[in-house]
Amino acid sequence: MFPLPIRPRTATILLALSMFFTGAAGFIFECILGTVASYILGNSIEQFSVTISLMMLMMGVAGWWQSRLSDDRLIEKFLAVEAGLALLGGFAPIAVYGAYATMETHFALAQYFFVTSIGFLIGLEIPLVLRINRRFAPQLKSNIATVFSTDYVGAFLGALVWAFFLLRYFPLTETSFLAAGLNFLVAAATYLYFSVTGAVSHQRLAFGLVALTAAALSFGYSRNQDWSRLFEQRFYDRPIVVSSTTRYQHIVMTASVDPLDYRLYLNGNLQFSSVDERIYHEMLVHPAMALVRDPRQVLILGGGDGLGMREVLKHSAVQQAVLVDIDPEMIDLARTNPVFTELNEGALQDARVHLSAEGLARPTQLESTVYEVSHRRAKPPGEGVEEAARVQVYTVDADRMADQLPVDQDVVIIDLPDPNTIELTKLYSLEFYLKLRRRLNPGAVMVVQSTSPYHAKESYLCIRRTLEAAGFATLPYHDNVPSFGDWGWILAWEPERREGDLLAAIEALGDFRVEPSRLTYLTPAVFRAALSFGKGALDSPQAELNRLMQPALLRFYLAESWRSE
Repeated sequence: MFPLPIRPRTATILLALSMFFTGAAGFIFECILGTVASYILGNSIEQFSVTISLMMLMMGVAGWWQSRLSDDRLIEKFLAVEAGLALLGGFAPIAVYGAYATMETHFALAQYFFVTSIGFLIGLEIPLVLRINRRFAPQLKSNIATVFSTDYVGAFLGALVWAFFLLRYFPLTETSFLAAGLNFLVAAATYLYFSVTGAVSHQRLAFGLVALTAAALSFGYSRNQDWSRLFEQRFYDRPIVVSSTTRYQHIVMTASVDPLDYRLYLNGNLQFSSVDERIYHEMLVHPAMALVRDPRQVLILGGGDGLGMREVLKHSAVQQAVLVDIDPEMIDLARTNPVFTELNEGALQDARVHLSAEGLARPTQLESTVYEVSHRRAKPPGEGVEEAARVQVYTVDADRMADQLPVDQDVVIIDLPDPNTIELTKLYSLEFYLKLRRRLNPGAVMVVQSTSPYHAKESYLCIRRTLEAAGFATLPYHDNVPSFGDWGWILAWEPERREGDLLAAIEALGDFRVEPSRLTYLTPAVFRAALSFGKGALDSPQAELNRLMQPALLRFYLAESWRSE
């Protein structure tokens, strides 16, 4: 059999398509490695910055080093690079995750091995294709235009596919194999075309490399979720009953039997334990509700588990309660998972799903999923039931929602995770609090979960300073939540209502306008005791506020004592 001649135009198109697909795969690999580091270590901006900058460095090193390669067997070298990228990129997330699970103190060795290796191989792709394509497009400007333009367009489309499809519908350990498949397709197509033209010198070796890569990727893809579950369980001392990676976070719920205890973790951080979550949620919700004369309109930011809404719905005065949580998968769990619905007492269970925010949003409609449910309560015997609170759930960013609320609120409950990422820190910022202040009715009260005043004292006090800078009067309080230790909240309200008047109202509290039997922990005496802090607990030499463009809170939080315990 005689080799077929190479057609320059066909070869150039093939190489251009190769750069298109490798550009897409390379960008996706960068995003995957940055996301894995963010899930494990937190602080997404820092992790993405380090990951991408290190990969760019290695791409530069590879661009310099390739000049030492001879022009012999360039096709085979390109095949080796694509096979190497497919294997390293495909297995990188599960390998890094496994390293973190089995050698936590040294897992960075595995992390940076994959980051630097993949960056180096990506840096070899363009020079090798330029050198190969020089045979078919000898003019430099034509060669460069073909290779670079298709690579950049591929990276652009790869970014769109990553952000709007892969990240939303596939776990990271599976996404990496899908991206690796692009490199494999390039390797396979390159081998098939150039082997029939006789341009591949060692055809058996090249075929073996392509076949081995295909087998390894197929095996890894089929087993990645099993490996992921195996490694993930090592992080938790109780069996995992729910595990889901969403576009926004990684959700895990564990369970133990004796005692019965369900625990929710977001990105590895404990959010609640069913043993003591009522302490937290009763302290969060009922003081603010009791200090407003007629709490008809209630806004909850965060709290997608529905536990805060459970407490709000115990108040008969509530006419409309709006819950805002960015993650629709968290809401779906709270509405449909039997464990969640038992814990939140069906606060969101019977919601009807709508595809727009019609009826609540201002003329610029929020693009979100909205759930509505009308809760009913019993009337006296013989009178049937009456409609109670109307609940709406928006799966949008809380900052966007603050801009577009058409109805002013009587109570705002901020039940967000701790400010351990830049995305969360903006929801504790001066600018965010100013937006919310404009949406409060006269006499309204806002409450902010504010992390631990003991373990994260400077963070707690920074939140208070920022609230006061936004024009609020504040009242801090705290209590022991066994799963977390000493935990703090801050009440905030318009300063027209004097602090002395608010304290007098607290002193006069006889109940929280809820049947005492429906509260498992909170009493007026417990709340009054929660207002007391030890000597110096609320003093700080710091004066920085948390601003959108100067997130001091993130720096305080990451430096607090519990981060090193």
